[in-house]
Amino acid sequence: MPDVVLPALNEAAAVEWVLLRLPAGYHAIVVDNGSTDGTSEIAAANGAQVVSEPTRGFGSACYAGLRAATADIVCFMDCDASLDPTALPLLVGEIERGEVDLMVGARVASKGAWPLHARVANRLLASEVRRRTGLTVSDLGPMRAMRREKLLELGMLDRRSGWPLEMVLRAHRAGWTIRDIPIDYLPRVGRSKVTGTIRGTARAIKDMSRLLREDGRN
Repeated sequence: MPDVVLPALNEAAAVEWVLLRLPAGYHAIVVDNGSTDGTSEIAAANGAQVVSEPTRGFGSACYAGLRAATADIVCFMDCDASLDPTALPLLVGEIERGEVDLMVGARVASKGAWPLHARVANRLLASEVRRRTGLTVSDLGPMRAMRREKLLELGMLDRRSGWPLEMVLRAHRAGWTIRDIPIDYLPRVGRSKVTGTIRGTARAIKDMSRLLREDGRN
């Protein structure tokens, strides 16, 4: 069954809920990205494999989890209770059947789950990706599934907020079939380090803009 990489930075209030809702047989890899609130201890107590990645950054945590994974299929999702792990089989099923190479969860936000500034930024980014690639994806959300070996072959380099975008761009250049499927997006537990603040969103936009410029030169 799939490995599920869960980047976590001070998610003590959410990690247990996430782990208890993982489908049977799915193996959790919680990547502690420098927590000071006991996230690692709670994760371990709930059966997760805990990996420490002291270098801050969403991409750093994701890559550390990828290196620790061993399953044929690997999933990624946030560990803040904004995404329900029970949706993972919807993505994994498409990969198992060989119909898709990269399956992305397109977030359908409940009231108050997605700040306006972050929603607008994501909409513009998705539009730019569609224009450049011809893909039909409506979101570059953090819940996704793919074959582990194929992802390793992409040679992912970003270690910050650009990881989700870089994956889509590299996968497209490699000829992957990429699709998305609607999933619920819930109010997260605690404050987001990225979309919950204008500063965090601006930092993510900067990282992703750099990747788009680099992609335009390839």
